Amino acid sequence: MFQFILKRILMVIPTFLAITLITFALVHLIPGDPIEIRMGERGLSPELHLEMIHQLGLDLPLYQQYLNYVAGVFQGDLGNSFRNNQPVLKEFFTLFPATVELAFFALLWSLVLGIVLGVVAAVKKDSWISHTVTSLSLTGYSMPIFWWGLILILYISTPLGLPASGRLPAEYWIETNTGFMLIDTWNSDEHGAFWAAIKSLVLPAIVLGTIPLAIITRMTRSSMLEVLGEDYIRTAKAKGLSTTRVVIVHALRNALIPVVTVVGLIVGQLLSGAVLTENIFSWPGIGKWIIDAINSRDYPVLQGSVLIISTIIILVNLFVDLIYGVVNPRIRHH
Repeated sequence: MFQFILKRILMVIPTFLAITLITFALVHLIPGDPIEIRMGERGLSPELHLEMIHQLGLDLPLYQQYLNYVAGVFQGDLGNSFRNNQPVLKEFFTLFPATVELAFFALLWSLVLGIVLGVVAAVKKDSWISHTVTSLSLTGYSMPIFWWGLILILYISTPLGLPASGRLPAEYWIETNTGFMLIDTWNSDEHGAFWAAIKSLVLPAIVLGTIPLAIITRMTRSSMLEVLGEDYIRTAKAKGLSTTRVVIVHALRNALIPVVTVVGLIVGQLLSGAVLTENIFSWPGIGKWIIDAINSRDYPVLQGSVLIISTIIILVNLFVDLIYGVVNPRIRHH
């Protein structure tokens, strides 16, 4: 077991280094001058332009910039934003709770509904229910996030009175102690603020959770069909156990092992999908921050945000991999 854990942890190191190199290279391939975008062409003299490039270290060779970047990373310094000169790490963790809150509820509803639909579709195999669930899951997986978000804003937001932008309506003023709006509104004295925060969360959570819902549904259905065909399931049925007990206690528990692995991969799906979702709904989280950084060619923000998000995804998948090895001992020998 120790060798299995050590092997998985050592595999993280080259992955991390590869991410720093790829991120640095791709960010510097983005066309545009960050100085001109920040200052404007008319108000920028050639002398001032050269001076600012020197201050930001953009006049150094690319390999030297990369080495300085990596050295800073290993010291816990991701640099300062070109736009406001704030530390990237500080900005990230100021905005990250908004993205975590959105991603958590998107995963929560997609996980609960996906497992239920997957189980029903497997139990009702070859019925119209199974075919309908399969078709809807395929549609949900193929649906572009930006299109789905706009459809909900146009046809659902107004009729149901659900906010289409922001985390809280403007009439509420909440002191953000934790960064998690539901917790802060719950602890506040503002009447109705908590319910307003929940309503603001509904549409973006639905949009962000649609693709994970489709993945979980299909994976649960496939895994349940495989488990329901096992000999021990037929034995349980032959003993006269109720269908509910056979499905929930005996089949579902074993069918969820692959689903747990998929959930680890879905974390990356949620964080990447949050970039589009947050911009559609003006959600002040990491996704919107990254888009603003792309538009302003803010290299430190782009490099730092992608690196942190990638690290989070790596750690989550490492955790899931280790849990999977504990649940299924055969994995340790591969």
